[in-house]
Amino acid sequence: MATIHATATAHPPYRYDQEEILRALPLWLAYDERLLALAQRVFAQAAVQRRYGCREIFDLVNPLSLQEANRLYHDFAQQLGEQVARQCLHQAGVSPKAVNLVITVSCTGFMIPSLDAYLANTLEFSPHVKRLPITELGCAAGAVALSRAFEYLQAFPEHTVLIVAVELPSLTFQVRDLSPANVVSSALFGDGAAAVLLSGQPQPHRPRILATESTLFPHTTALMGFDLRASGLHIVLSAEIPDMVTAHVPQLVSTFLAQHGLTIADLTHFLLHPGGRRVLDGLVQCLAVPDTRVMVSRGILRDYGNLSSASVLFILDQFLSAEKTQAGDLGLLLAFGPGFSAESLLLTWS
Repeated sequence: MATIHATATAHPPYRYDQEEILRALPLWLAYDERLLALAQRVFAQAAVQRRYGCREIFDLVNPLSLQEANRLYHDFAQQLGEQVARQCLHQAGVSPKAVNLVITVSCTGFMIPSLDAYLANTLEFSPHVKRLPITELGCAAGAVALSRAFEYLQAFPEHTVLIVAVELPSLTFQVRDLSPANVVSSALFGDGAAAVLLSGQPQPHRPRILATESTLFPHTTALMGFDLRASGLHIVLSAEIPDMVTAHVPQLVSTFLAQHGLTIADLTHFLLHPGGRRVLDGLVQCLAVPDTRVMVSRGILRDYGNLSSASVLFILDQFLSAEKTQAGDLGLLLAFGPGFSAESLLLTWS
C-alpha cells in the first residue's frame, strides 16, 4: 500500500477577492451589457470568495502574448514547485536524495525540460531519480498522480515518491475571449501549488491508498479542455458537465466500492474535487453525502477557487491538518478532468 507521509501547499502573491473582481468587471465587459449581467451573476453565485494569481488584478485586462504568459509560467512554476517540494520533504524529514520518483503535474503552461528536471537540480535529487511529468489530464491529474504513485509503490514498496502539482490558470485568462466558457472559468479558477510525499512503508495516523480506478466516458472529449490559439490557451468548458457528473457518478462509485466489498455507507470521509459549486452540490445530492462531510472541499473552493489538478491535493492537505480520523476509517478521493474522465481513490487510516 502507498502511505501519504506529508503534504504542502503554496500560492502566488496576488490575491483576488471576488467582491473586488465584481466591481472591476465593467472594465472588461462594459461594452456588452448582456455578457456583463451574466458575468456578475456567475461571479456572485460561484461560492468563491478569494483566489490567488501571478499578476496584479488590474493588470489582467492587459492581454499577454503566448510567449509572455509562458515565461511567467516558467518562472512561477519553478518558484512555487520548489517551495512546496522543500516544505513537504522537510515536514516528512526526508532528504531530496531519497526521492526515487518525482511526478510533476500541470496543464496551464508548457515547459521542456519539464518542471521535475529543474527541481532535480535545485533540490539536488539523485542523478538517477525517475521522472514522470503529467501534462494533459487537467483537473483530474492530481488524483491521477496519486494513482500512479500507488501503482509504482506496489512494485517498489521500499521507494519514495514526490508529487508536485503547479497550476497557474490566471496566466491562461483571455481578456478578449467573450465566450460564456471563459466568463465561467474566470469566476472559478485560481493559482496554486501542492506537494505530496508517499512511500510503501506504513506510518501511524496517516492515510494509505487501498485502491484506485480510472474512468473515461466515451465520446465526451468536447466537454472540457483547452484550445491552443495564437493568443494562448482558451478554455473549453461545457455547461453539461454538472449533469454529466450527477448522471454517472453514483454507478461509478458504487461499482468501484463493490469491487472491494464496500458500499458508500462504509465511507467516513469524502475528498471531492470542487470543479464548481454546481458540481459539488450535484455530488452531495447524487451520492447522498451529508454536507458536513464535504466542508473541506467547500472551504478550498471558497478560499482558493478551482485549482485544477492541485485542488484535490489542497483538499488532502487541509483535511490532514483539520479533520479528525480514527484507525480503520475509509475515505473516497474523487476528481474529474478532460476526456471526460474521473479518477477514484479508496483511502484508509491506520
